[in-house]
Amino acid sequence: MVMARETAPMKPTDVTATRFPSHGNWTREQLRLAFYFYCQTPFGKLHSKNPQIIELASLIGRTPSALAMKLVNFASLDPSITDTGRKGLSGASVLDRETWDAFHANWEDLALECEKLRQSLLRGRGMAAMEPSDTGDHITLTDFTGETRQAIVQQRIKQNFFRRTVLASYRGRCCISGVSDSRLLVASHIVPWSADKANRLNPSNGLCLSAIHDKAFDSYLFSLSDDWRVVLSDRIKASKDSFLQDVFWPTEDKRIDMPERFAPDPYFVSKHRMTMLDTRVAD
Repeated sequence: MVMARETAPMKPTDVTATRFPSHGNWTREQLRLAFYFYCQTPFGKLHSKNPQIIELASLIGRTPSALAMKLVNFASLDPSITDTGRKGLSGASVLDRETWDAFHANWEDLALECEKLRQSLLRGRGMAAMEPSDTGDHITLTDFTGETRQAIVQQRIKQNFFRRTVLASYRGRCCISGVSDSRLLVASHIVPWSADKANRLNPSNGLCLSAIHDKAFDSYLFSLSDDWRVVLSDRIKASKDSFLQDVFWPTEDKRIDMPERFAPDPYFVSKHRMTMLDTRVAD
């Protein structure tokens, strides 16, 4: 992908200039695309030299420095950052807060809206808009047409956003084992995808886990306490499998590595733990 020079941000060609001004107050569209990027980018990469920031700044008509500053404004609204003593810039505006609140109220629609807008801007530059591909599936979209293809594309956008956001928040490492090979990492839902539509893409409903920890968590073989420590189920503690004993038994009462942003919501964690305990009773 061709990167834009920092000194000469280009104006989008397929939308009105009023939606993407190069100076003055930021617009709703600029802020939403900035926050969409903020979610999916590790905190340490929110700086003006990041090539992805240079690229996005060019798309939305702002300088990389202005975009980087706006991203750090968003960080000042993030409790996961401010509660650890770190601070973003203090200049967050009312519209910055409205953008933050809008995403938290409707993650799915906002993620789709932003990805469609981003791809529209790319097409306006004559640049190919890539199909989402980080979801781990191997479905060939050319095998489908019409509504079915659109549904698959939207599903990929959603899954890709959730995965990138959760992995970025946890610095690309399993929060229990520390595994950092992305091929072995899963953005695991605390409350299952099928059980809570409103929070399917909420990164506070996610944990970055290795594939085996994800499967065990999804099967309620372990959960977390209110202070983020591993709670093993009776089923896994009673297991005679030596591999499970070696992998899981040492993790009991171990505190997970907390994310830089979007800490797991205590309500979701409690709900998962209660389901695990109910499963234990049922067994």
